[in-house]
Amino acid sequence: MSQRYRLVVRGELGARYASAFEGMTICAHDGITEITGAVIDAAHLHSLLERIASLGLVLNSLAAVAPGPPKPPASPPGRDPASRERTRATDIRRRSG
Repeated sequence: MSQRYRLVVRGELGARYASAFEGMTICAHDGITEITGAVIDAAHLHSLLERIASLGLVLNSLAAVAPGPPKPPASPPGRDPASRERTRATDIRRRSG
């Protein structure tokens, strides 16, 4: 099973580095770049660290991160579950009254 990791390197990496970290999310800001994604095993993690070193990048930090909660499916505009419940309640009152 894979674990999510966040690797932070010094400097703001451009889009040309995306292919070096395929499958990872790259977010550059405030003089650093966060590289986040699933790492399948220790060998995969070591290969990422070797890639960072071979590119001459400086690793600031490395941390395992908890996966985020799954996002609920988007409801069509104006049809959120709460409005459906309100609509059903209104329909029931109209029929019974």
